[in-house]
Amino acid sequence: MNPPSPGRRTVAVVLAAGLGTRMRSRVPKVLHPICGRPMLGYVLDVAREVSGATPLVVYSPATSAVVEAFADEAAFAFQDEPRGTGDAVRAAVDVLPDDIDEILVLSGDVPRIQVETLIPLLEARRDDAAVMTLIAVDAIDPTGLGRVIRTAGGSVDRIVEEKDAGDEDRLVNEINAGLYAFDAPWLRARIGALQPSPATGELYLTELVALARTEGRLVTAIDVEDDGRLTGINDRSQLAQAEWDLRTELNLAHMRAGVTMVDPSTVYLEPGVELATDVTLEPSVILRGRTRVGEGTTIGGGSRIEDSTIGRDCRVVASVVERSEVGDRVTIGPFAHLRPGSVVADDVEIGNYAEIKNSRLGPRVKQHHMSYLGDAELGAGTNVGAGTITANYDGTRKHRTTIGEGVFLGVDTMLRAPVTLGDGAKTGAGAVVTHDIPAGALAVGVPARIREPRTEQTSADPGAAGGSEVADDTEAAPDEAAGGPTAASEGSP
Repeated sequence: MNPPSPGRRTVAVVLAAGLGTRMRSRVPKVLHPICGRPMLGYVLDVAREVSGATPLVVYSPATSAVVEAFADEAAFAFQDEPRGTGDAVRAAVDVLPDDIDEILVLSGDVPRIQVETLIPLLEARRDDAAVMTLIAVDAIDPTGLGRVIRTAGGSVDRIVEEKDAGDEDRLVNEINAGLYAFDAPWLRARIGALQPSPATGELYLTELVALARTEGRLVTAIDVEDDGRLTGINDRSQLAQAEWDLRTELNLAHMRAGVTMVDPSTVYLEPGVELATDVTLEPSVILRGRTRVGEGTTIGGGSRIEDSTIGRDCRVVASVVERSEVGDRVTIGPFAHLRPGSVVADDVEIGNYAEIKNSRLGPRVKQHHMSYLGDAELGAGTNVGAGTITANYDGTRKHRTTIGEGVFLGVDTMLRAPVTLGDGAKTGAGAVVTHDIPAGALAVGVPARIREPRTEQTSADPGAAGGSEVADDTEAAPDEAAGGPTAASEGSP
């Protein structure tokens, strides 16, 4: 089975004008998400693939939000007042070019429809030269659904809604799935002949069957197994069931491709997620958006990763990663948070309660224990002490912190941006750094000042240099405006 040939112009019309009152929501029904994406998006993907053209979505004032949501994925036809499926298709036909050969009509609330179901529908209409072909399902429970009544020859004689069905009609289990293929010129000529229902005043697309039969034109139907894929979503329980069904399919496909899921029932994946072989997902993992996870990586229980890349042989434990890039052999967590814009190189260790935002960490950086790095760049091999904070926001603007290679940040170091620490620099415990620190220098105190580190000689000779670190008053002068104590009030570190 193949999509339509390039010589035939087929357009898919997707009906999305109903708000969906049974959803009890101000959000249009077709915009409710399934596995992170509005249900209408799944229908548009299939419509585009099977027709080879941009789908046409029919919307109403109640569902005008679909225009903004799918502006780059569809064309639109406006139904000023929802007056039934027939009127919706009329609105579509009015804006379609005259040279369209074939019109496929789909429902925006049937997100699990597949290309493999629609291609036979189109092929059957062409093979039979029918003006209209529909999909019928032999339903286990047809209650409340329109019955397909066939002629002795097997073509469609009429479609009867349950409220209009007689006792004999109610015995029929074959129901109308609401998916149609039309000969476009015939539909264009006859759509205006539909008459309002005496009961509701609406124009029903199914009335075209009677019009075709009156003209002696052929209407056919193909049978499709009732596996739930053609079920429309009308309320929150059906939405949840569709979510479960799609998630089960996604998880099964990944496991068959070499991914281990300890408990698949608790793993939440969205369709755009890419997982390499030998990835292990522990229970209660959520992977969203365009996330990619490299070979051999384990995502531990309680982790959530969104639109991020995780490299090979990493381990993420009970942590959150958002719109970030992580290299190979990186450990994250537990309870770490990589906020958007974070880039982490290979062999980095990010410990518990560590937070990173819009920062770059070079290879082999160690950031453990309750620390925050925002708008910062750290060179290779730097160690971030517990409680380190980059004070990157002055109340108006964000500022960068640049930290060189092999830097050692003592516990509770505060770096007031903008500030730069050279390669091999060190800070003492509790240092508040308000000025740049040269390469290899030691900064201690509040505010931090440059000290000459102890040497083996001064450690052995208490009399040398007074037995303590020597202040260099030319560096890192006190900044009283920053709220630090004066030099006179500083004690020896």
